[in-house]
Amino acid sequence: MKHNLDSIYNLYFHDIYRFLLSLCHNHHTAEDLVQETFFRAHLHIEDYEAGSIKAWLFTVAHNAFIDHYRKSKRTEVKEQSFFASLFIKQNSTEEAVLINDEVQQVIESLKDLSIKHKTAVLLYDFHGLSYHEAAEIMQINQGHFKVLLFRGRQAIRDRREQKNE
Repeated sequence: MKHNLDSIYNLYFHDIYRFLLSLCHNHHTAEDLVQETFFRAHLHIEDYEAGSIKAWLFTVAHNAFIDHYRKSKRTEVKEQSFFASLFIKQNSTEEAVLINDEVQQVIESLKDLSIKHKTAVLLYDFHGLSYHEAAEIMQINQGHFKVLLFRGRQAIRDRREQKNE
């Protein structure tokens, strides 16, 4: 099957960028990893088998991030308010303020999670991938993914309750 990588790039660039930015917390690193993701996709597009192109790209992006993470073993954290605007959909001003506050709290909680828990929450809750797709991206079985997602969500809830006390 012949895929037009330009249209795939245009369609999924923002999703891949937000995902990588949420993982690495650095605009420049996220941009580099997006380019690496689409470079790897270009090199291996012929190997792609029918299925969700979005899930396949998230797999490529996740692998690029893991490779980068293993090399650097350190991450730089940007101001968390920077990320909140990335996840807000167009709503009324009042809704946007409420959602912004809610998203800000969740993003603040995400920074303290382990990479596995953070990735599970980002793939499923922020990017809307299925359990199956997200588990494949992380190269784990679906049951293990559900456990990671549950524990990640629980850690976020626990942190929010501690802050509200």
